[in-house]
Amino acid sequence: MCMTVLVDAQRSTDFAALSQRIRAAGLLERRPGYYAVRLTLVAALYLGGWAGLAATHSLWFGVVLAVAYAQVALVAHDLAHKQVFRGRRWSEALGMLAGNAGIGMSYGWWMNKHTRHHANPNHEDHDPDVAPDILVWSTRQAERARGLARVIGGHQALLFFPLLLLEGFNLHVQSARAIPSVKRRRIEGILLYGHFAAYLAAAFLLFSPGMAIAFIAVHQGLFGLYLGLTFAPNHKGMPVLTADDELDFLRKQVLTSRNVRGGVWLDVALGGLNYQIEHHLFPNMPTPHLRRAQPIVERYCAEIGVPYHSATFVSSYAQALRHLHEAGAPLRR
Repeated sequence: MCMTVLVDAQRSTDFAALSQRIRAAGLLERRPGYYAVRLTLVAALYLGGWAGLAATHSLWFGVVLAVAYAQVALVAHDLAHKQVFRGRRWSEALGMLAGNAGIGMSYGWWMNKHTRHHANPNHEDHDPDVAPDILVWSTRQAERARGLARVIGGHQALLFFPLLLLEGFNLHVQSARAIPSVKRRRIEGILLYGHFAAYLAAAFLLFSPGMAIAFIAVHQGLFGLYLGLTFAPNHKGMPVLTADDELDFLRKQVLTSRNVRGGVWLDVALGGLNYQIEHHLFPNMPTPHLRRAQPIVERYCAEIGVPYHSATFVSSYAQALRHLHEAGAPLRR
């Protein structure tokens, strides 16, 4: 009993010791210059995409806008974690402007969902990102699957990427359904439905009805695919926790996350979320500091005997797809 108490006490101090190293390196300090440049470039890409579409009526700008929408979503993510501003007022205001008005995604709904994910990553009872709505993430979920998850689950690894093409539409639907329950439902509703109205008006004014539908399909499909490529490698294929798992904060965050190795261009494409372990340990750490924090965290995990997982971009997806195939095994019997 005494030994167990001592082990638990030591584990509770592990994160505090790591935090001291991170703070000593200055990695939790704000980076206003970086975010000023990043927000300006993302806004330019977004506005330039719409301007190019209006000028050329080319479906290729649906591809440009898919990238722009995903980058706006990544900016909204950083705002939600207070990486840009310390205060809530500016974070929420710009978050709703980027999310609701910019890309048609409810900031309040996503904030609630993402907060629960961070509190219990990959926990099949508490993390909404591994809820068995369409896909199943463990054989236990597969055995209890109902509805669409039961139909799809057995072959979900093959269907994973095609399903991501629907994620953009899903975000819009889920956002609209959530508006009555979000904290600032009036302003969020005005901004969200204002985006939907302006988006559809632009599509059908710039194109014939058939081409407008083609533009929406290309744009929203690639937007969903890009977001899926950003978030999927980070936890999928890592241990799925249950009520029987009792882990301290550091281990809960590290053991359920995976980093994706790559260069600066991958950092830009994934918005820094390729450093998922560091992000989960320090959610308010500005994106450009994650790369510098990575070796500090990895060395510390080695010191205390906590496995630290990383993989290449391709390998991370191989692991995720293999896990999805194994999780759906009960539904193929």
